[in-house]
Amino acid sequence: MDKNIGEQLNKAYEAYRQACMDRDHAVKELQQKTENYMQQTREQQEKIELQNSIIAKLKSQLAALNANR
Repeated sequence: MDKNIGEQLNKAYEAYRQACMDRDHAVKELQQKTENYMQQTREQQEKIELQNSIIAKLKSQLAALNANR
């Protein structure tokens, strides 16, 4: 009976260890995806700001041209 209990404990411990490793892997993967998402968001925000700046300059140039007509 002791051998059977020992085997069950070993199997339970191995399942627990594997579950912890799976969890740690999932956490790392989520962190990486979150970091990538944040970086992409920052890059897109910078592009938006640049485009808004270009649009503002073009609008002022257009207004100046229209004023000269």
